[in-house]
Parts: sequence; C-alpha cells; structure tokens
Amino acid sequence: MAALRVVVMSGSGRSLLSASRTLHCTRASMSFTSLSRGKKMALSTIGVLTAGGVSLALALHHSVKASELELHPPNFPWSHSGMLSSLDHASVRRGYQVYKQVCAACHSMEYLAFRNLVGVSHTEAEVKALAEEFEIVDGPDEKGEMFTRPGKLSDYFPKPYANPEAARAANNGALPPDLSYIVNARHGGEDYVFSLLTGYCDAPAGVKLLDGVYYNPYFPGQAIGMAPPIYNEIIEFEDGTPATMSQVAKDVCTFLRWAAEPEHDQRKRMGLKILIGASFFLPFAYYLKRHKWTVLKSRKIAYKPPK
Repeated sequence: MAALRVVVMSGSGRSLLSASRTLHCTRASMSFTSLSRGKKMALSTIGVLTAGGVSLALALHHSVKASELELHPPNFPWSHSGMLSSLDHASVRRGYQVYKQVCAACHSMEYLAFRNLVGVSHTEAEVKALAEEFEIVDGPDEKGEMFTRPGKLSDYFPKPYANPEAARAANNGALPPDLSYIVNARHGGEDYVFSLLTGYCDAPAGVKLLDGVYYNPYFPGQAIGMAPPIYNEIIEFEDGTPATMSQVAKDVCTFLRWAAEPEHDQRKRMGLKILIGASFFLPFAYYLKRHKWTVLKSRKIAYKPPK
C-alpha cells in the first residue's frame, strides 16, 4: 500500500524505484557450522536413525522375499553375442533336432513354419521330408468333412495338444509355454533357458515340494512342474556331436534364439553396411560443418550508420 501511494502521489514510476531502494531486508544465514553443539548432535542423531531405519526396512524386505533362494543366471560366452557375430547354423540344426525329439512332446511353436528352416538349418528337400512326417488336419473337403494330409512347407509346426485345457490336464495343471519367443520373453534370454535346463538339483533342507513338482533354483519360486527334460546322451546328433547335457542345452538355446529372432544375421549384416557407409559420410559432414557452415554460423552483422 505504501508503494501504491507513492505512485499515485508522484504520477510516475521513478518514486517507486527510489522507494524500493530504501527498503532493507535481512537475509537469514544458517549453516551447520554456525549451530550450537547441542543442535549439531541432535541433527546427527536424526540422520543416523533415519539411515538405520531405511537399511533395516530394506533388509526386512529382502528377507521376506527370500531372494537368496533364487539364483540369477550367469552370463555365458555365446558365439552369437558379439556385435558382428552370426548364429552357429550347425547348432541351430542340432537344436531343432532337440526340439523335435524332446521339447515338441509338450511345448508348441505356433509362430514357426517349416518353410522358415529352409536356407537356415536345412535344405528345401530336407524340410519337405521333415514336414511330410506329420499328419496335418485340413479341410473341409467337397463333402464337408475334415481330412488329414502330409505336411507341407507352408504348414506351421503342429501343436502337441488341441487346446490349453488338454495341455493342463496332461501336465498336472501346469501349462507348458509356447517356445516361439521364449528367449525374448524371459529375463536373461539364452542364459536363463540354459541355466534352467541344466540347473535341476535336490531341494535344500527345510523345503518341501508337492508331488510332481521339481526344485530348480533358477525358476521363479524354485518349484517347477516340468521334469528334467535333458540328460547325457538323451539323443544322438546326426553330425556325430557328443550329446552331453550342456551341448544339448546349448544347441536348443541357439535354436530358440533363432526362432525368436530369425532376422538376427540380417540385422547385424545391415548394421555393418551402415557403419561402412557412415565411415565415408562422416568426414564429408565434418568438412561441411567445420569449414563451410561455421563461416555462416559465426559471422557477425553490424550496422554502421552513415556519417
């Protein structure tokens, strides 16, 4: 109100500016060093108690979750994990053999067709022979009835069960997941799947499992309804590779990586082409930026009035 009266009486803003100069306000200066010894001790005690309470809450949280019973998969040196590394297609071929003879009894791959194997792990003639081994339900025919026929390249991998209810009934209520994108759908990718397949062990003391449930420290909850699917010499590879447990798990994980990302090799090949093209473009872009555009960007326009 005082400032408003000055403006009304003077009729200009100069009195307001001059009046503001006469106002003085004291600044509150407070620092930890300026406090008394008692206040310093009180603040230090509050800080220690707060930090201790937070630490205790985190410790209790982790103890309730019992996270020490769940193991995180280690990082394995996969041959295709490099920036410019391609998949091992011989391993992909062996991995399909593992899936066909072991995994396909319970797990489906409904997003993968036989034609996807052509040029990746098998020749066209081999894939046709593989597809013809399956009887595919097709129809209806001219009489309106369903019929079975040998598989073709365009057919997708057949499902082991007709519907999810049948799958649960055959596996004690557990639903086997589809393996088409299982590597991308699980945290850890190939590392998790490999650790899960090879990580079955006896339950520790004090842990009781239900009938038909197995202990696996890498599985969330540690109780898994799938029995140990692989072991040494469970199959015989076509190329003579020793079928140890780790080799079988490694090959099927490589196959599942390809199934989840069929464009894996093409993506890395395209990235290499982009890097090579950028190596020729970047020097030209640097020349334009440093020697051409900088002149226009840093110029100064000055107006000189006539004398």
